[in-house]
Amino acid sequence: MQFDIITIFPDILDSYFNESILKRAQKAGKIKIKMHDLRKYAAGKHRSVDDKPYGGGPGMVLMIEPLYKTLKKIRKKKNSQVILLDPAGKQFNQKIAQSYSKLDQLIMICGRYEGVDARIEEYIDQKVSIGSYILSGGELGAAVILEAISRLIPGVLGKYESTEYETFSGKDSEIIEHPQYTRPEVFKGLKVPEVLLSGNHQEI
Repeated sequence: MQFDIITIFPDILDSYFNESILKRAQKAGKIKIKMHDLRKYAAGKHRSVDDKPYGGGPGMVLMIEPLYKTLKKIRKKKNSQVILLDPAGKQFNQKIAQSYSKLDQLIMICGRYEGVDARIEEYIDQKVSIGSYILSGGELGAAVILEAISRLIPGVLGKYESTEYETFSGKDSEIIEHPQYTRPEVFKGLKVPEVLLSGNHQEI
């Protein structure tokens, strides 16, 4: 699966994407992650990607033209979707992650400043939020979504079956995974539940 992230800070997530599971998944060819610098698609000497909002108001708004040019350039796969990271969007959850994991390409637009020119809605499939709070941009949201989806792609985790029993996964997406314990058996008087030490797999 290919992930394309449109941002004005293309290096901001490099460290995160090049560690642990995501690093191994890329090396194994299970996923591809491409960061796209929005400024490369901007016009003019200064490569401006934002401007003052019509009607007045504080802050700056990301312009529609460079976003349109970027999407036109990078949306190549038929089985693809474009989403805008937006606090007013649909709340991201495990069911959405599962549906996105069946795509060949997911393009994520990271907003900044006061937001994005509303005309972008004509060129996206969905607005998505990772929670009811405000961040400075959509990059962290893109990282959250990318990792949640990547874990569901066969071959990314050591055992694909392990995702079935995780919180919010499997047939009942409302079930929370059971508490986990490891050694030592006793720590400062706190003991591992006896049933986990019994060897009785049915009771466990």
